[in-house]
Amino acid sequence: MTIRVENQGNALLLAPVGRLDTLTAPELEKEIRAIPDSVTSLTLDFAGLEYISSAGLRVLLSAQKLMSGRDGMKVCHVNEVVNEIFDVTGFSDILTIE
Repeated sequence: MTIRVENQGNALLLAPVGRLDTLTAPELEKEIRAIPDSVTSLTLDFAGLEYISSAGLRVLLSAQKLMSGRDGMKVCHVNEVVNEIFDVTGFSDILTIE
């Protein structure tokens, strides 16, 4: 998995490409933990994400918790496979998905 990072002032865009699973989730988690306090909004662009496992979902919960005290977090460009996983797990109810 690769992660494109775009810092846009107070906004940060993270765009993982590939599979977000047990092997790759630590990479995204590392990027999220490195988010400076000055970043008030986080966008996760999933256009290139093929699959997400429970390890990836855990990272999303961690990011949601981190950003809840700020302007928040949104997920965009979710494909059918990932969207179905969000629906089955209830994540579609707790995440802002565009």
